[in-house]
Amino acid sequence: MTANVDAQTAQTVEELIRHRLSTALGGWRGSLETALPTIAFIAVWSWREDLKQAVWSALAVAVVLAVARIVQRSSLQHVLGAVFATAIAAFFAMRSGKAEDAFLPGMLLSGGYLIGTLVSILVRWPVVGFLVGAGDPKAAEDPFAWRRDAGMVRVCARLTWVLVALYVVRLAIQIPLYLGGQVAALGAAKIVLGWPLWIGGVAVMGWLLMRGNTPQQPDREQPEAQAD
Repeated sequence: MTANVDAQTAQTVEELIRHRLSTALGGWRGSLETALPTIAFIAVWSWREDLKQAVWSALAVAVVLAVARIVQRSSLQHVLGAVFATAIAAFFAMRSGKAEDAFLPGMLLSGGYLIGTLVSILVRWPVVGFLVGAGDPKAAEDPFAWRRDAGMVRVCARLTWVLVALYVVRLAIQIPLYLGGQVAALGAAKIVLGWPLWIGGVAVMGWLLMRGNTPQQPDREQPEAQAD
């Protein structure tokens, strides 16, 4: 078995991955902080149809969320990501003068992630494996221990295909809306295709993990993993 503390009690690869992913994933507040600037942008745009006011409203919400984190002395990880993403979106929209361009950076990022996840499967270093590794208590000592278990790599590859599907769905919905200049629909789609879609993806991953029964394998010096 892989030499990890939680691996000593896990009976299968799927059980171990469930434990690791639950450790690596974040909570509801980060999801809310990501969505609120977009909600502010769409609300002001729908009300006033003024791009500058919509952009500044989104930025103001992001800054308020960051200040709240600072006052509470809590982690700034998610809110700083929201501030940065909002600033980039504002730059794109203000530069072109088109409100729909506020959603272009997110679409480009999704496209990049789609390519990255596909490549990770092809080269047998599936992205989900890195999340699993992040949940390893001994990650600092051996961050790629998961890679030496061929069964772990196969299961992580299957789970990474779920991520590929999520990015395909996201782009398939957003691109037509963007080309049609449907700003309000783009905003709604961004929110629905954000954490709600991720929750659906995690549910599918959970189903795959519940039905699987892959035995753990001993560590190997040279990985011979075969991704599905």
